[in-house]
Amino acid sequence: MSPRVTGIGGVFFKARDPKALQEWYRVHLGFEISEWGGAVFHWQTPELPQPDGATAWSLFPQDTKHFAPSTASFMINYRVDDLDALLASLRAAGCAVDEKTHADDFGKFGWVMDPEGNRIELWQPPAQANA
Repeated sequence: MSPRVTGIGGVFFKARDPKALQEWYRVHLGFEISEWGGAVFHWQTPELPQPDGATAWSLFPQDTKHFAPSTASFMINYRVDDLDALLASLRAAGCAVDEKTHADDFGKFGWVMDPEGNRIELWQPPAQANA
């Protein structure tokens, strides 16, 4: 099977006042804001009654450089099975893949720009990153 995205790992966007906006989401939409400043939504379906993954939601300050070189106010994190294979495939196809990658206790991360200049974060969860 060719490398592919398997789900949405996170939704990140810029806010003029991240703390105030986090509070709004907590009060009005019931988000459980963690100490790190975001929320995590665990996936569960009738076919998979035990959570099989999660999607993170987080706000960044308006002046963050984390989305650079994109000027978009958001970045989507996509969950992948094999980060290295997907990045190699994207490079071979001539896509604008960031040369740097990152690995930590949360897994492996890589980045690519889509044709409209949106930065995309690719994430291989730790259980798969160690496989």
